[in-house]
Amino acid sequence: MKIGIIVVLALFASAFGAHFLLSDPGYVVINFRGYVVEMSVPVLVLLTAALFGFIWLARKIIIAPRRIGEAAGRYRSARSGQKMTRGMIEVAEGNFARGERMLARAASTSDSPLFNYLQAARAAHLQGRNERRDDWLKLAYQEVPEAANAVLLTQAEFQLDQGQHEQALATLRRLDENSKNHGHALALMGRLYFRLEDWESLGQILPRVKKHAQVKAETLATWTVRIHQEQLDRATDSEAMAAAWKAVPKPQKSNISVLEAYYRGLMRTDQHQRAEKELAATLKSNWRGPLVRLFGLVEGVDASKQLKKAEGWLSNHSDDPDLLLTAARLCLRNELWGKARSYLESVISLRPTPEAYQEYGALLNQIGEADAAAEAYRDGLGMLAGNNLPAIEHITTEG
Repeated sequence: MKIGIIVVLALFASAFGAHFLLSDPGYVVINFRGYVVEMSVPVLVLLTAALFGFIWLARKIIIAPRRIGEAAGRYRSARSGQKMTRGMIEVAEGNFARGERMLARAASTSDSPLFNYLQAARAAHLQGRNERRDDWLKLAYQEVPEAANAVLLTQAEFQLDQGQHEQALATLRRLDENSKNHGHALALMGRLYFRLEDWESLGQILPRVKKHAQVKAETLATWTVRIHQEQLDRATDSEAMAAAWKAVPKPQKSNISVLEAYYRGLMRTDQHQRAEKELAATLKSNWRGPLVRLFGLVEGVDASKQLKKAEGWLSNHSDDPDLLLTAARLCLRNELWGKARSYLESVISLRPTPEAYQEYGALLNQIGEADAAAEAYRDGLGMLAGNNLPAIEHITTEG
């Protein structure tokens, strides 16, 4: 439509110009440095048009090679993109070797080969070809040095996937040196330290993880609990215990694992009196089985008074196996064998555990019932093994 309008306008302009030029073609004289050129106006117009046409044609000829190169580049890029797409489809469908070859061929003509090399490395990784995988990653780094972080992260993820923990840790530490506080690298390092149970290293990077990495709050809470639990377990004296407990964040001080580690630490560092007092206060407001069992392990100053307190709790928790086991242990400390036996047999009837059988066997040995003690130990060991162990026929007990 536009071209038609332009043609019509050109015809009108030509007809209008011809009307005036044919009746009076005009006369043009150009005098320059003694040279005189004479011509009519139509000739001047034609020469001017021819000059502009020549300039336009010369320009087209000059830029033609560049335009041809650009067109060829677009064609190659489109072909490379098609090959890359087909290669990714092959990898997704499980044809890893074929997909790797197609991705590698596409990289040579791609404008940004980084993605091709990373995907080829993934295909080699899925085939278990670690050396070739690392070669592709090396090529990716050489082609795009500014993408070093992406290459290192990819390598670390591959190493973690294959359980190459030491190599993954070395890769992540190198990345941490290159790019301090890289969020994803810190998150991977935290997960690796947790898997390796390297609580000290995890504790060192945890503040940076909280600040820079996107890790779920539940995961951070789990890591925090485990770190402080380990610090409490490692404390060797009362001062170390106090420092470790002070370092525990307030929200984690009510965590059962942390509390168990704390009270066991108090007992381990001979702070039984403090453990007894704080355990009793905690249980008064928050009754929890693991803490109830720990109360029976505390060696308080007055064992009789400690037993009286436990038996006082029985009025509200008469069928609590944890409290019955605690009462039995305190009876054993007070050498009340008959009462201890009654409590232990109640525990075993309510909720038999290896722990209860161990205490019961020790009691039966104490009162001279060796056969019954052996049976109790056997039942307890059977629970640990997941099934009842057969009796050992060649062992006999002489009366």
